[in-house]
Amino acid sequence: MILTIDMYDETEELKKADQQLAIDLLEHAATRLNIDDEAELSVTFVDNKRIQEINAEYRNKDQPTDVISFALEELGDDEVDIIGENSPRVLGDIIVSLPKAHEQAEYYGHSFQRELGFLVIHGFLHLLGFDHMTEKDEKEMFTLQDDILESFGLSRFD
Repeated sequence: MILTIDMYDETEELKKADQQLAIDLLEHAATRLNIDDEAELSVTFVDNKRIQEINAEYRNKDQPTDVISFALEELGDDEVDIIGENSPRVLGDIIVSLPKAHEQAEYYGHSFQRELGFLVIHGFLHLLGFDHMTEKDEKEMFTLQDDILESFGLSRFD
C-alpha cells in the first residue's frame, strides 16, 4: 500500500513529531483496513477561525468544529466516475482544528497526540465512506477508530 499524504500546517504550530505521528497513523490505518491500491489525500491543520469559515461555507454551520472531511470519491448527482489506468485513488481532504484538538484532549483527559490521532482517523474513515448517521453506522465507525488507535498504541487514557 502506497499512501501519499500532503500535509499542511496553516497554524505553523504543529510539532514535526506530531506531523509524523499523523502520517504514521494514517499509514497504519491503511494497512489495518487492507487498502491495497495507491492512494492520495491531504491533511490540513487550521485554527478555529478558519475551520469555522469552512464549516459555514460547506455545512451551513457557523461555528468551529474539530474535523471536516471532503471525500473526493463520492460522486454527485450529475458527476461521472473517471477511471484512469495506473491512477492512484484520490481520497480527499481532511481539515483539523488544532485549538479544538487541544481543548478536547484536555476535556477528555488524554494526550494531545491521542486526540490528534482520533481526529485524523475520524476524517480518514469519512474519506473511505464510513459515517455515523445511524446508531449502527456510528457503532461500526467508532469501533473501527478505537481498534486502529489502540493497535497503533494511542490509548484513550495515554
